[in-house]
Amino acid sequence: MPLASLLFDAGLLVLIWLVQLVIYPSFGHFGHSELQSWHRTYTVRISMVVVPLMIGQLFASGWLAFSAPHFSNVFKLVLVLLAWLLTFALFVPLHAKVEHSGDTQSISERLVRLNWLRTFVWTSAFGLGIWNYLITP
Repeated sequence: MPLASLLFDAGLLVLIWLVQLVIYPSFGHFGHSELQSWHRTYTVRISMVVVPLMIGQLFASGWLAFSAPHFSNVFKLVLVLLAWLLTFALFVPLHAKVEHSGDTQSISERLVRLNWLRTFVWTSAFGLGIWNYLITP
């Protein structure tokens, strides 16, 4: 399970950096109606990648935290839970606003700015995943 956990962490690491550096900034290059139209397609497609990765990471991290409950495994699970909290408390509502608000430009800027939180959290979870896989017995 440690290797599976690391693979989920790596998938989310690549994904979050693509979202941070490419996808969210690209929203600012769409006009209002174009972004609303594209966003509906984007959210369905990205969910097919994000949902399995997040669920897999949650289960793998939870399994490690409970089967080998040392600090780094437990702290990694806390980071994963924080990523879930951020996603559902901040980002799901912001994505809903993209489709229903007239101010897509400021929402797009807010997505980029706030997503640094998730980028830091998932990058840290990957770092702990590497640590757990290579260093921890």
